[in-house]
Amino acid sequence: MKLLRSAALTTSLTLAPLMSMAAPPPEAQVDYSADSTMETEGGMTMKSRIYRTPGKERMEMGGAGGSVTITRRDKHVRWQLMGNMYLESTLDESSSSDQEGLQIVEQTVVGDETINGVRTTKTKVKGIKKDGSKFGGFFWTTRQGITVKMEILSKEGDKTFRMASELTNLKIERQDPALFEVPAGYTKNEMGAMMSKSGMPNIRELMKQAEQEQSQDQQPSPEQRPSNTPEREESLDMGKMLKGLFGR
Repeated sequence: MKLLRSAALTTSLTLAPLMSMAAPPPEAQVDYSADSTMETEGGMTMKSRIYRTPGKERMEMGGAGGSVTITRRDKHVRWQLMGNMYLESTLDESSSSDQEGLQIVEQTVVGDETINGVRTTKTKVKGIKKDGSKFGGFFWTTRQGITVKMEILSKEGDKTFRMASELTNLKIERQDPALFEVPAGYTKNEMGAMMSKSGMPNIRELMKQAEQEQSQDQQPSPEQRPSNTPEREESLDMGKMLKGLFGR
């Protein structure tokens, strides 16, 4: 079970930064919830349940027993809930001000379209990121500013990055403030070395933790261990596990 939680944690920590790479329009100033599907380069698909209120976001992945990511821009922190513990990381300047480093060079309204029963305005956007790379695509937004659908193509040198996302079951209604707080009784584990300065997960540290957890799960108690049987540690191939998770 701990191994599965480590896998889910690695996946959510790796995918979460992708959500901010798409350069969406300014955040909607209304409360809402929806089911989200995001597809990235290579055919990787992420399904989640999202809840949003201005400055706060909750993303649930994997259903019951899965992972929960709470982003609090008002407090400049992100909480990752797994089991009965949570990890806390700081939203650094690069992740909290992505839109400030973008220059929109073209923005054209294409027209009105209905997406999944929701009336939206389709807009074509072209721009340049602060690192000089180019991006472009389409956004479908409601009159309240909710991005119901987006298709983005980003170019960095000879490489291209494609991403598409879409919301279904959209409901604009007040959200329970408790959704954006760490539940009582959860134990805090410092993120520390598990996150790099860029805000991406430190895979080496995650592998080390997963190996330690697997070793603890497999290690028999003194009463169960035969006196003439040496201890054996099984190494964890995180590379194979990540390839399996990402379908590569």
